[in-house]
Amino acid sequence: MARVYISSIIGAPVGAVWERVRDFNALPAWHPLIGESRIEGADASDRVGCVRVLTLRDGSTVREQLLGLSDFDLFCTYSILESSMGVENYVATLRLTPVTDGDRTFAEWSAEFDCDPARESELVEMIGANVFQGGFDALERHFGG
Repeated sequence: MARVYISSIIGAPVGAVWERVRDFNALPAWHPLIGESRIEGADASDRVGCVRVLTLRDGSTVREQLLGLSDFDLFCTYSILESSMGVENYVATLRLTPVTDGDRTFAEWSAEFDCDPARESELVEMIGANVFQGGFDALERHFGG
């Protein structure tokens, strides 16, 4: 099983960062790789079990399901249901923790998945650098860092 883990410090209070990332349908508002997002059916975007369809800027699509969301523990866990990346059993968690020294946010994004062993290092690097770190970099820019 492949594992990806990326962490970052975002120069903004955890409440402000959580407000920006908690909506499962709002990824296009803060992540540079995502062009559009829609929730299937009439589900609320914060209901565990809802499914979003992401259209990436390159035109490809990804279907993901919300598995967990906690306003108390400040995390969102989701799985990929369908994508062209070549991953199976993909489960990821985005978690925020307050950094009291300077009122900043410690952000962690991790994933585990199965894939063709020949592509594991390529996928780990791509997801870590482009998806996770790319999202953290965009959040940092948004908050003036």
